[in-house]
Amino acid sequence: MIPKEIIQKVRHIEIRTRGLVNDLFGGEYHSVFKGRGMSFSEVREYQPGDDISLIDWNVTARSNAPYIKIFEEERELTVYLIVDMSRSGNFGTLQRFKNEIAVEIAAVLGFSAIKNNDKVGLILFSDGIEKYVVPKKGKSHVLRVIRELLYNRPKGRGTSIQNALDFLMKVAKRRSVVFLISDYMDKGYWKSLKVANRKHDLIGIQISDVAEYNIPDLGLLKVHDPETNEQFWIDTSSKEERLLFKKEQEEKWIKFNKECDRIKFDLIQISTTGDYVDPLMNYFKRREKRV
Repeated sequence: MIPKEIIQKVRHIEIRTRGLVNDLFGGEYHSVFKGRGMSFSEVREYQPGDDISLIDWNVTARSNAPYIKIFEEERELTVYLIVDMSRSGNFGTLQRFKNEIAVEIAAVLGFSAIKNNDKVGLILFSDGIEKYVVPKKGKSHVLRVIRELLYNRPKGRGTSIQNALDFLMKVAKRRSVVFLISDYMDKGYWKSLKVANRKHDLIGIQISDVAEYNIPDLGLLKVHDPETNEQFWIDTSSKEERLLFKKEQEEKWIKFNKECDRIKFDLIQISTTGDYVDPLMNYFKRREKRV
């Protein structure tokens, strides 16, 4: 039995995101993700001006008259939402936690996909696979996806993007559109990411918080790492320590972004202190120009 508060949250997210999908993302999504290509539909008799390269010679030979193949756009796509459920998502210093924003973004993408008549699948992961929902169509299916995002309580604490992508490669046999939503606080996943990025249309969404880059002066602070369950003290009153931490984090993410560019992995960066609408819309518009 699904708790009443979860049903209320699902309804709240549906109402909040429906307007965005109808007014903004629906059209942009449709323009960007048009389908896998062209598929054979039927044959018809050749007419003057038709492309002779489309002549179906087998049918022409049997009919003693020239026939050409007719193709139509293959509209249906399969969209996978791969969402990081690790404990580091339970963090946000000003407005909302990272995992709350992840749920809303997944909901917007899910509703945009079904409006486009696409199938939507879900992979939830921590340091292992927490939940897999087989891709299907329809509003009721996307509402189930949102319930899983809200209701799932991960067994693992850590993060393994590698495990998530390796699992994707096992279940997704055909080329799919894949959104990987995470804070990317993990290591050792680049090989799997490169493989998945070659086979699928893989798009990363990185959610971060300003305090992960720039620690404020809070004096002697006891820090708890939710993924390792370790606790330690840091002296945030030291300006030198804060600047050193900031520099280390900036260098780490500069290197990360360079590697994304090198392997042509599309990445959308979203902060808990801002809205996710503009970054997503800007990406869709840039992407549409490339199509």
